[in-house]
Amino acid sequence: MFDRSKAATRRTLLVGCAVAMLAPAAAEAQEASAGPCGGLTAEAIGTPRLAITSVEHVAETEETTVPHCILRGTLDQRTGAGGKPFAIGFEMRLPDDWNGRFFHQANGGVDGVVVPAIGKLLGGGTGDNALSHHYAVLSSDAGHDTKAFPEYGLAGGSAFGLDPQARLDYGYQSTPKLYALAIDVLNARYGTPPAYSYMVGCSNGGRHGLVAADRTPDLYDGILAGAPGFNLPKAALKAPGDLQAVARHGLELRSAFSRDDMRLVGDKVRAACDGLDGAEDGIIGAVRQCQATFDPASLACGTGGTDCLSTAQVGALTEMLAGPATSDGRPLYASFLWDTGLGGENWRLWRLESKVKPWDNYPLTTTLGGGSLSMIFTTPPTVVEGTPEALRAFQADFDLDKDAEKLSATTADFPVSAMAFMTPPHADDPELAGFRDAGGKLILFHGVSDPTFSLNDTVAWYEKLDANNGGDAASFARLYPVPGMTHCSGGPATDDISLFFDLVGWVENGKAPATPVASARADNPEVPDGWSRTRTRPLCDWPKVARYDGTGDLEAAASFRCK
Repeated sequence: MFDRSKAATRRTLLVGCAVAMLAPAAAEAQEASAGPCGGLTAEAIGTPRLAITSVEHVAETEETTVPHCILRGTLDQRTGAGGKPFAIGFEMRLPDDWNGRFFHQANGGVDGVVVPAIGKLLGGGTGDNALSHHYAVLSSDAGHDTKAFPEYGLAGGSAFGLDPQARLDYGYQSTPKLYALAIDVLNARYGTPPAYSYMVGCSNGGRHGLVAADRTPDLYDGILAGAPGFNLPKAALKAPGDLQAVARHGLELRSAFSRDDMRLVGDKVRAACDGLDGAEDGIIGAVRQCQATFDPASLACGTGGTDCLSTAQVGALTEMLAGPATSDGRPLYASFLWDTGLGGENWRLWRLESKVKPWDNYPLTTTLGGGSLSMIFTTPPTVVEGTPEALRAFQADFDLDKDAEKLSATTADFPVSAMAFMTPPHADDPELAGFRDAGGKLILFHGVSDPTFSLNDTVAWYEKLDANNGGDAASFARLYPVPGMTHCSGGPATDDISLFFDLVGWVENGKAPATPVASARADNPEVPDGWSRTRTRPLCDWPKVARYDGTGDLEAAASFRCK
């Protein structure tokens, strides 16, 4: 586990002129080593149960021209369930000219892959990354290799859930282990710990961020969490909920709604809600007001038509957006929002249909979600054949009245439930007092049209956080909804957002974010034809809305005010 004395030292170290001394100290440490990466040995680093697989120095890569060392290795190698090998795999990139800061790249999905540790700064359009700004960056697989279980087919990425320790590492235990490793590596490489540490991630990566803020509040000075799936096991219930909802209305998921049908839905919502923020510009800024204004019945015309949906389609879609529930109507997860992005390809990919023939064109909630629900998020895990049809059948037969209880169940072999290892300990009643009192800063962003994790869930969490902090959560945590944006990026939205350096300014200079600006992307195929490709909009922290001033350029953020 992590060394709290090191964490405390990191928070008080290198203030004032000491920060300016980091670069010379790093240079001296480098000169003392044998070659540019010579100090990066397991013995020099000293982390228990560390195995180094490679160390190399590169002058440049496709993503960055910053010369750096690449350290790859594993922690805690062991033999787990089924005789399979397990370890926490990692990659750490260490710039020659270090800025004295650590960037923990929290990855998405079910982890399981060590992606390049360049530190993408999130947002739909930015190609920027932390390594290019001389941050030391760490990436990991969170304790398992998705390629280790080929016999499970499409469910192989989730089969690590058959191992109790792999579940815990994925849920939260790998984070402090990797943080301690990073501190040891930085000390070995540069002769000093970081002045500031950050965790950045979207989706499951955002979940890692909120779990870290709650469980290990003294590790990270700043956390940027996009679309934070902190209730991931509950969110996984939407897949059986969707399949069963369309079946109740005599429909089949992949064919229930054509692309034209869903574009119609987005257009109808836009027509009902576009002007609620004072501007008819294709963006629904007044998110909460829209949910009260839009009437799903307005979509229907009996048996269907060119500008309407059948009664069965309206019923099925309304149930899908209401979220999974028991037979007596008890919600099992949050509801989703009516917004313009429902007509987009990302929403379709997650909830309705993919273009992937080996998946039989089933959506991600069936292929990715089926294995996760069966082998990670329920206890005891259920081994499911990894074919598209078997995964569909498991979800279609999933009893939301009885089987949903398995999210909180334990057994002798699996003594920690999925809800316990996946979610922040205080997800239902957050205060984050430890993180707040340690001076931590948190920025969240979430697409209003996210098909995967509901903005409503994040809003409910944030509003409870605010209440538990006397209405002053904004002093250390901000939530930015992004109208029209789907999962982490995309959709008919100004999704080119860059919040990381707002977080850095808040952490290091005490400068709270003013009003960040989001931009449209020329390479976003879902930007409507009528928009300027340079459109900008202010990002307003919840519950504020970007309202038009009534006179300015509709393409410019300066014409809107957060109110």
